[in-house]
Amino acid sequence: MQSFKTLESWPVDNVSASVVADGSVSTFGDVNHVFELMSVTKLLASYGYLVAIEEGVFELDSPLGPEGSTVRHLMSHASGVAFGKPVAEKGVAERRIYSSAGIDILAGAVAEEAEMPYSQYLREAVFEPLGMDRTELWGSAGHEARSTVADLTKFAQELIEPTLISAETLAEAFTVQFPDLIGTVPGYGMQKPCPWGLGFEIKGQKSPHWTGDTMPEKTVGHFGQSGTYLWVVPNSGRAGVVLTDRDFGPWAKPLWTTFNDEVWAELNG
Repeated sequence: MQSFKTLESWPVDNVSASVVADGSVSTFGDVNHVFELMSVTKLLASYGYLVAIEEGVFELDSPLGPEGSTVRHLMSHASGVAFGKPVAEKGVAERRIYSSAGIDILAGAVAEEAEMPYSQYLREAVFEPLGMDRTELWGSAGHEARSTVADLTKFAQELIEPTLISAETLAEAFTVQFPDLIGTVPGYGMQKPCPWGLGFEIKGQKSPHWTGDTMPEKTVGHFGQSGTYLWVVPNSGRAGVVLTDRDFGPWAKPLWTTFNDEVWAELNG
């Protein structure tokens, strides 16, 4: 893709990328280089929770977390749980509080029911079936996994055409949960509203946003503070992965948006 040339000027030591479009994959850089994912981990962990739901470990509306909270609340950052501690900061469904701790509560529940560490469950339920051989959840389900562009491309293809869960379950994950909630997207400030699916951030009308300005409102995905992101446009056959080794900051905001707009324009050219 011509738009990959933009990546050559990024102020990072290493950058790898892929774009999936209509069944074909284009790549840039060393797709087998291992990067820390930070919060892109949440997409992988959440996919494991969707598998767990279909396996009967729990249901979306099973009680979990603070009083009145459910699996659905935790997966969509609507439980009121604080960012870094498993304690209630707000009431349930009062505010979209971005919470790694909430994601870890879910991991603990699956681990207890499955009688194995969540890292093992996720490996057996998601990584191994998809052939993601260099992906590892080494700590928190909210932000401590590492992977490669090659592996995340396989994951992105699963998000385009699911094989591990039903299309209906995935569609629900891509659907805004508790649509009226406001909240803060780390690095991008307060969003009113702040749409989120089940583990997947939804672009909606957020502006500025780490995806391209011209990309559809239905775009879903996540970015990580380690300088990483993955997006999918549901029902389009299109997805993008970019991994770097420079922490997210002011350098990333304009470059990510510009690059994603270039990619989207090239795909639609």
